Amino acid sequence: MSIAETGEFGLIARIVARLGTGAETLLGPGDDAAVVAAPDRRVVASTDVLVEGRHFRRDWSSPADVGHRAAAANLADIAAMGAQPTALLVALCVPTDLEVEWAEELAGGLSAEAGLVGASVVGGDMSASPTLTIAVTALGDLQGREPVVRSGAQPGDVVALAGRTGYAAAGFTILSRGFRTPKVLVEAHRRPEVPYAAGTAAALAGATAMIDVSDGLLQDLGHIATASVVGIDINRDAFEIPDQMRDAASALGVDPYGWLLAGGDDHALAATFPPGAELPPGWRVVGGVHEGTGVTVDRRQWQGGKGWDHFR
Repeated sequence: MSIAETGEFGLIARIVARLGTGAETLLGPGDDAAVVAAPDRRVVASTDVLVEGRHFRRDWSSPADVGHRAAAANLADIAAMGAQPTALLVALCVPTDLEVEWAEELAGGLSAEAGLVGASVVGGDMSASPTLTIAVTALGDLQGREPVVRSGAQPGDVVALAGRTGYAAAGFTILSRGFRTPKVLVEAHRRPEVPYAAGTAAALAGATAMIDVSDGLLQDLGHIATASVVGIDINRDAFEIPDQMRDAASALGVDPYGWLLAGGDDHALAATFPPGAELPPGWRVVGGVHEGTGVTVDRRQWQGGKGWDHFR
């Protein structure tokens, strides 16, 4: 059955049936607007959009994969502020010949990823469109803490990373070359594994700045360097190349450090901590902050790619 056959409200009913309810949802889908609790009295909000052919391909990823990825891109931003995600709003623009089952499985992926952090999809909108587009807005609660912003890094701080980098970029390259293995890399492109809990842990441990690594580690750390008016240096030796990534890079003629340092979509978290701070579990030191500007690797300008830019 296509979406043209089921109609807008029939599709809404099918999607709502796939969505759970989080603890902070006071009123979910079905009214003019949702009602979400905000115990902190401050709401952290972020939005992101995925466009077919630009951010995902249906022949590469299942609808559930796309749902997980769309939710993760937004939930990671909330975690990077040191906040607890509470809710998602989803706007869905779809071709009318899209199968209803595809949209239902997409909703299942969105709901499942949100459920990993106790959040839920509380509403949204939909429209017909020649290009499949998914726009997600995430909300979060600071639980009484101050947000961890990009502008707090200080000279002498250490730079630390939680989660993995390079896996999704490697998977994208592999798929682009027409291959489907190694599975661990391909699956990383399809569905990221985000260290959500590391964001709250970093905030509690006194992180001075933090960011979601969505466009590449060097590029995203560049945002911290610019906002904090500091320089950041990354130690290349802090990154161990997994065997499957090394083998794939050798077979494809690619420098694996290009994936590790400039590849996006893994949604790791990068943060700066005061010198001598005890890092929470899951965080590892990968560099340091100094007086200056920009981001370097082993005190030299990185000659490879810097990361993703939508308009470059």
